[in-house]
Amino acid sequence: MKYINEFYTFCKHIIENKVLLYNLIRNDFKKQYLGSYLGITWAFVQPLMMVLVLWFVFEVGFRHAPATSGVPFILWLMSGMFPWYFFANAINGGTNSIRSNAFLIKKVSFRVSILPIVSITSALIIHLIFICILFIMFLINGFYPSIYWLQLPYYILCLYLLVLGLSWLTASLNVFVKDISNIVAIILQVGFWATPIFWSSDTISERHQWIIDINPMAYIVNGYRDSLINNRWFWEKLDNTFYFGLIVFFFIVIGGLVFKKLRPHFGDVL
Repeated sequence: MKYINEFYTFCKHIIENKVLLYNLIRNDFKKQYLGSYLGITWAFVQPLMMVLVLWFVFEVGFRHAPATSGVPFILWLMSGMFPWYFFANAINGGTNSIRSNAFLIKKVSFRVSILPIVSITSALIIHLIFICILFIMFLINGFYPSIYWLQLPYYILCLYLLVLGLSWLTASLNVFVKDISNIVAIILQVGFWATPIFWSSDTISERHQWIIDINPMAYIVNGYRDSLINNRWFWEKLDNTFYFGLIVFFFIVIGGLVFKKLRPHFGDVL
């Protein structure tokens, strides 16, 4: 009951301070993307270049791409790359959200736990634009919307909650241990190749499927492809959904508790 009341208070605070939250998100977005000559273009250059390079390697260079369920490899690849880039950008932003907004920490009326939300939502805006680009790419290639596309908001919400729990944990630890941001970067680099982004999870034997089950981003990437390509509902894989739910719940609880425990000491360090 105690944690339920705290969660209710947290949600109530967000609603009551929605204008402040909106302004913080807008300022964070401007600070990241609108201060350079190319502005928001930089948010798309790296992931799109990565997609194009991989497409060229498999489709043009080796002329051998992984199984793609009957769709062009570029669409299959983008369906996995785009959620990963949101995850990576949001985690990086969330991890550094406290340090980069140190001037807000000592404000009595300010709830510091919303700072990761600011960074994550800023990254979400870019992700939604990427999804629109992905929709256009599917239409150009002759693949039209289906009812399964309607479950994308579910996977976006799942991804958002996963990143939020992780960011509460990493952001609070990063205040005291600066190496955390570097450790996160290494984990993301390893995680990219450990997630079925440009390889299919179907290639993993049943003996090693547990590796996929404990990787929450595998659930998300496969979920995007199930929605856009495979025409499969999330409740058709209840085991994976259950595992993912447990993982998200774990990080939300642990991240929230660690953040709450360390929050009173932020001002002493920053």
